[in-house]
Amino acid sequence: MIRPVILAAGLALLTSSAQAIDYASVSRNAILFESSSLQARKLAIILTGTPVEVVVTSPDMQWVRVRDPSGTLSWIEGNALSKQRTVLVTAEQVAVRREANERSPVVFEAIRDVVLEFVSIELGGWVKVQHASGSSGFLRSTEIWGL
Repeated sequence: MIRPVILAAGLALLTSSAQAIDYASVSRNAILFESSSLQARKLAIILTGTPVEVVVTSPDMQWVRVRDPSGTLSWIEGNALSKQRTVLVTAEQVAVRREANERSPVVFEAIRDVVLEFVSIELGGWVKVQHASGSSGFLRSTEIWGL
């Protein structure tokens, strides 16, 4: 009878350590640093709206280790991030459609590196987004980064 108990404990450990990927967006143009200090080497400037994957947050919430859309890991000041979700277009050009299907009329088109507000994930690999102009629609999750 020891085996079921060990198996249950192992499954509980796996379940508790699994985490969903957390994303945020940059709330203002900000500097990406090599380490969590204003004296650290400055790596790049990241633009307002850019989605980032949150990897770890310092205990005092002052610094956040993030992965940017290029895959680079760096540190950013915590106050430069927003919970407002955005996504970045990774395809050369995408058609944003009125409904979540390929036959639906195109509402607008977006090109690579355009930032769109994330609204929701839909069935069948579709994502609802909104453009800064207010137009909204659906595109394929394979055409964006930030989910």
